[in-house]
Amino acid sequence: MIRDGPSPPVHRATTAHLQAAYPFVAEAGLGSSGAYIGRDLLGGAFCYDPWELYERGMLTNPNMVVIGQIGRGKSSFVKSYLWRQQVFGRQAWVVDPKGEYGPLARACGTEPLRIVPGGMVRLNPLDAGPPDPGTAGRPDVLRRQSQLLASLSEASLGRSLTPRERTAADLALRSVHGRGGQLTLPAVAAALLEPGPESAALVHTDSAALAADGRDVALELRRLIEGDLAGMFDGPTSAHLSLSGPLVTLDLSALYASPALGILMTCATAWLQAALINSDDRTRRIVVVDEAWAILSNLRIELTHT
Repeated sequence: MIRDGPSPPVHRATTAHLQAAYPFVAEAGLGSSGAYIGRDLLGGAFCYDPWELYERGMLTNPNMVVIGQIGRGKSSFVKSYLWRQQVFGRQAWVVDPKGEYGPLARACGTEPLRIVPGGMVRLNPLDAGPPDPGTAGRPDVLRRQSQLLASLSEASLGRSLTPRERTAADLALRSVHGRGGQLTLPAVAAALLEPGPESAALVHTDSAALAADGRDVALELRRLIEGDLAGMFDGPTSAHLSLSGPLVTLDLSALYASPALGILMTCATAWLQAALINSDDRTRRIVVVDEAWAILSNLRIELTHT
């Protein structure tokens, strides 16, 4: 075919436009299984279910990070996602430092667990976790508890523990367990201040020297026991707590502006993780740590419960 006149101009386009003109180069997406999230760049439905994707080999790790600028809808996305997952029978546990998940929890038929100084709810971060407190004797549980105790101490002190301090803290924890007592922060602090001769003998020293080694750690732990943060993590876990609801929320908003927020969130998350590890059912749960920067911004806090 012969055309008269000049040839049409060459059309230039980016690959983003090309895949719209030639859709066969666009990826297929993740499928339609799972909670509806929204629309993707091409206008198709975007659904996401970490359990199914993990089983299909499309995920090697089901953890998620939600990041973005202020006001871009991060919290709205998480809340919508948790609400839509209710249809699939998923359960959610939320560490809520701002107290903004209360309406969602009530919509799911549960009341937030509000943790305030001197309040009615106490969580023991050194708990082995329900439903089997006897698991506290397992070496892996004791190791995790020792690591958590060291992390809380380092975050409170604002520095790394010395070898003597770390040893004193570990021996105090193990001495409380060896006496058959419940592992709580007050019990460990007392053992740090007055270590027994058996603990001292394990490191070839005397009780007075071992007490001196752990004194700074004990005094910093006192803040969680008798100081301005008392009444939240300073005793056994409250017996009336239930984690069976569709959405369990730990409300820490009373201390959102506190410089100790990272420590408090670590205590709350450690307790939830212990409950998760020792759970004997097959419920699929989503654990949300909102405002996780408060934990991650403190390099002294080691996430021993990941």
